Amino acid sequence: MIWLRCCMSKTRTIFVCTNCGSTHSSWMGKCSDCGTWDSLEESQFDKSSASDPHRGSSWVETKASTETPVATSITEIMSSTGPMKRLPTGITELDRVLGGTEADDTRGLVPGSVVLVGGEPGIGKSTLLLQAAGAWASPINMNAKDPDWTSKVLYVSSEESAQQVQLRSERLGVADADGLFVLADTNLARILEQARKIKPDVCVIDSIQMIYKADIEAAPGSVTQLRRCCSELVYFAKATGISVVLVGHVTKEGTLAGPRMLEHMVDAVLYFEGDRYHSARIVRAIKNRFGTTQELGIFEMTGQGLQQLPGGMSVAAIQSGDEHRPGAVVCPAMHGSRCVCVEIQALTATGFVGSAKRKSSGLDSNRLAMLIAVLEQHGGLRLADRDVFASVVGGLKIVEPAADLAMSLSIAGAHYKRSLPPTTIAIGEVGLGGELRSATQIEQRLRESARLGYTHAIVPASGVSKLPRIQGMELIPVKNVSQAIERLM
Repeated sequence: MIWLRCCMSKTRTIFVCTNCGSTHSSWMGKCSDCGTWDSLEESQFDKSSASDPHRGSSWVETKASTETPVATSITEIMSSTGPMKRLPTGITELDRVLGGTEADDTRGLVPGSVVLVGGEPGIGKSTLLLQAAGAWASPINMNAKDPDWTSKVLYVSSEESAQQVQLRSERLGVADADGLFVLADTNLARILEQARKIKPDVCVIDSIQMIYKADIEAAPGSVTQLRRCCSELVYFAKATGISVVLVGHVTKEGTLAGPRMLEHMVDAVLYFEGDRYHSARIVRAIKNRFGTTQELGIFEMTGQGLQQLPGGMSVAAIQSGDEHRPGAVVCPAMHGSRCVCVEIQALTATGFVGSAKRKSSGLDSNRLAMLIAVLEQHGGLRLADRDVFASVVGGLKIVEPAADLAMSLSIAGAHYKRSLPPTTIAIGEVGLGGELRSATQIEQRLRESARLGYTHAIVPASGVSKLPRIQGMELIPVKNVSQAIERLM
């Protein structure tokens, strides 16, 4: 009886925060660590497995018992293993987000890394990863230096059957990839056993919410299952050098049962953004241990899958016969190493003094309020009784100060019912005194704008003399906000 009581006491109930992953002994309405309301979920804690987080998988136990890590001098690591070679996907936009350098063509997936791809259901995560898996496993990878280079990919589908994955691969044009193996299973032990036999270079699991460990009583998708399965997959990737790509669903609130907690356990977190009812898709890295988090990949959803937009999403594309639109100004914004020409739109409507609305989408609301105050003080606009709405076309988010001038001109144009010519862009930071300051990487912005067909650029007067002459681009220097407003037709 004493032995039975001791065994039963090894399992106790705890409450885990789905936002920060902290544990609590009792339920509370608010997490005391991160301050998130209603984020604690009940979970079972097994003391017998706490000392060994990989308990339950025979392969992991065998691997851990036979190979003991040994401390190595940092100067000997490179000489023993050689330079680390990334695995390019062949999809330039995805390789850009995964990180690396473009000069020596070393962008792509780092061997032994764990990447979490999150996004709302139906946004296109499975489509993108199946295309990437087909590119990894194709006989000829255009991004590989060796033309005969190929790799094995294990695509684990926990939500679809193998036949359904094969039908989708035919639509995406990757059904002839000999190195692509498909496994429809949800048991983690069987998945790792198949990975041990196939020895793939990349293992894609779609999705982590349906994977479970048989020795845990919790249901698949619970906090306990997600934490244990993800921790074992991370150990598996580090021990074998196999890259693991996990798919995680995100609800409309952005808090699904896991990804917020799993962000601390993986090496990179990619978010798939966009509206399922529109074709534009954006892949953004919010965490990357092997690259920058400022890059983004731009895609377009078509009937044949996701198509790359290497030229950028010029949502303000120039078309012959475009009419002047008041309140619309184009600004070349920098996202990592690329320049994207986006259109900033503004609308002013009749409001009430003291309760005027200031709403923004894709822009910083605090900076919008500051620019409205600058326009009233130094631009001569009366906006105290006007509701002001501003947004960025295409779903992009702009937080850099280089978009201040374009935002100010869009508000002034909407207020005066005037507009700039469709081939004119605006670049510059606006100070509290109404003065204009130069932006970073302005030369790259001007060259990219000229390549897309823009012919005039309103830029700050300071530093214009140092800019090189760009063919097809005429610079219009202005010193302050009032001079920029005079350029409106």
